Amino acid sequence: MKNTLYLASASPRRWQLLQELGLKLIRVDAEIDETPFNGEIAEDYVLRMAQQKNRRAREVLGAEPEFPLLTADTTVAFEHQILGKPESAAHAAEILRLLSGSTHQVLTAVCVYFQGQTRSLLQTNQVGFAELSERHIQAYVASGEPMDKAGAFAIQGFGSLFIRHISGSFSGIMGLPIYETGQLLLKCGLDHPLLANAGKCGHGGE
Repeated sequence: MKNTLYLASASPRRWQLLQELGLKLIRVDAEIDETPFNGEIAEDYVLRMAQQKNRRAREVLGAEPEFPLLTADTTVAFEHQILGKPESAAHAAEILRLLSGSTHQVLTAVCVYFQGQTRSLLQTNQVGFAELSERHIQAYVASGEPMDKAGAFAIQGFGSLFIRHISGSFSGIMGLPIYETGQLLLKCGLDHPLLANAGKCGHGGE
């Protein structure tokens, strides 16, 4: 099948972004332990997660993938510190106070395996937040949106009201940098009408 990918991700946003490109997606489960190592910085963590998910997905498939296998991971960081999903409403408010009036990073790592080769990339975005009053913070937490989001906000929801500027990729902040992912798939020979002159996967392992 042309334009087909294995996608090991439960993120509805990644599925949506890829399906909007006309890609046919085949779901693969890839549950792993996502606990950061002691002292692990955000950049190393997010790349490790994407690569480990890819290895796990290949184990689940149990055979050489017929199509490219894509995994990704996104994390929010402040001064290299990983900001995960809030554990409570109070924790969400604490994270939002940290981000208020400052610039933080949203990092997405993408890993693609095909024909015995693995290629990975790390894409970084700078996100500037406005100053948030306590009223803003409490109202946003009460909306429920921050509770299952890394960094306690979503750029495609109410959280967009707090963002003064971004430097990078809007889709990357959502969870999958489309331009960079397209270039990675191009190198792996994905058959897509808008990815012309596709070549084989070269070197560039984990």
